Formats: sequence, structure tokens, C-alpha cells
Amino acid sequence: MTAVRLGKNQFGKAENRVVRVYRDTDRHEIRDLNVTSQLWGDFTTAHTEGNNEHVVPTDTQKNTIFAKAKEEGITSPEDFLKVLAEHFTSGFDWVSGGRWAAEEYGWSRINDHDHSFYRSAPEVRTAVLTRDGDVDHLISGFYGLTVLKSTGSGFVGYPKDTYTTLPETEDRILATDIATRWRYNTTSMDFEAVYARVKGIILATFTDHYSHALQQTLYKMGEKVIAEVPEIDEIRFSCPNKHHFAQDLSPFGLENPNEVFYAADRPYGLIEASIVRDSAPDVPEAWMGIAGFC
Repeated sequence: MTAVRLGKNQFGKAENRVVRVYRDTDRHEIRDLNVTSQLWGDFTTAHTEGNNEHVVPTDTQKNTIFAKAKEEGITSPEDFLKVLAEHFTSGFDWVSGGRWAAEEYGWSRINDHDHSFYRSAPEVRTAVLTRDGDVDHLISGFYGLTVLKSTGSGFVGYPKDTYTTLPETEDRILATDIATRWRYNTTSMDFEAVYARVKGIILATFTDHYSHALQQTLYKMGEKVIAEVPEIDEIRFSCPNKHHFAQDLSPFGLENPNEVFYAADRPYGLIEASIVRDSAPDVPEAWMGIAGFC
């Protein structure tokens, strides 16, 4: 047979849906996570010889996630992933690291009720922690946050050729679904406060300028995050341009001064960018395992 060798590999339990309800008082709290655990280490003979002596069962990884939700609680997705990483890398000598990921779904109280909630967060919060030996990389973010401004945007001055039909405009709707991830330069902080701060900066910056293109807006949002949050060295965006086209109402004898639009769901422009602190090194290994641009 042709000689081969085992390359990079990992294994674990994916998409463990963990809902932790805090019932210490009559006023309950809730955290809702989707957690994936994948281990790195000395698993060669499991692949080459069928020897399972180093294979921490994926069922054990699942059970650990639920047990730690009880034992340690969930104060933030990032802190919970740190708990899992420490457990697996300290508990099994041959586990040198791994990749732990979480999505969080936000809930709010119904009419300030003590134990009734509704799914409220417009975005899904994300966190990914990778550990390789004694090196940790932590990336947080969110996706699915839909934003729109009804004016304050245009698109002019672009090159035109035989196939260009798009008319220039200085007044258009700018809308997108924000997907973003940012890379921390430390793993010690108040993750809840930093997450709220970053989201607030992104939303405020989306509104505070005339946008000549979605590219410019992504850059401004990232630039402001890097400037105001010293714990972050890099932020990435992947944003579709959710096109809104003014509908032609002239067949009905009606004018349409940018009031009635056709919202097209596809095809769409896809704008992606990475904004990096100028003094920070590039860390491409931190982004390994992140699907797509971010």
C-alpha cells in the first residue's frame, strides 16, 4: 500500500444544547448555550491500530459539559469554555489542547416576570477557545444582527463597463446582517461587559456617518472597536448587502421618492474585512477552524 501518515485530527461531541436555570431565589436567571467540545492530543494509535486507550469518549465530553454547567455555572460563554479547556487538558495527560465553541441565545423577562422569558436577542453570540499546549486563543463575536438605515448612504464613483446597469445614487437604504468575530489579546476580563461594549460601539458607529459603501462602514466600525477596546487586537466582519430597490410605481401614475422598496433576498453583495491593531502581530492560527471569513 502507498505510505501515508496521520495528519491533524480532533474529535469530540458537537452541539450540546445546555440551558442553565438559576433557581437560587424566586427570581430565576437563564443562560442558553449550544456547546461543542473537540480534543487535540496523542490519538494516533486510535486511528492506526484501533487502540482506544486515549480516546476520551464523546459521551464523556457531553456529560462533562452538562456537569460543569451545574458545578461551575455559566457566567459567560467565554468563561465556560475556559472551564472546559482546563478540565480536559489537566485531567488527561495525553490531551494537549482542543477547540471549544459556544453559541448563546438571549432571553428577556416577560413583563419583568420572575420566571417567564421570551427569546429576545436579535443576534446569536459566539465564542471559540483553542488551546495548544500552553497557548490559548480566544475569539468572540455574534451573527444575525440585522441593521438598516433609511438614508445617509449612497454609492457613486465606481467603474463601469459594458455589463454595468446599476445607477449611481446618493440616497439609498443601507441594510445588512452583521456577522463579526474579534480576537482578544488576553483571556482575563469581564467578558459580559466587553461584549456589551463592542456591540454598542458597532451599532453606534453604523449610524454616525454618511456611508459611501458598506466597505467604508465596516472599516469605521472595526476601527472604533480597536481604538476603544484595548483587549481586542483584530476584528472581522462578514456582511451581506441587503439590497432595497425603489419600486417603479409610474405605471400606476404614482411618484416614488424613495418611499416604497422591493427587498431582494438574493443575489446579494457580500462584504468582508479584517481590521487589525497596527502594533499587533498577525495570528492566523487563532482563526483555524473558523468557517468562512469569520
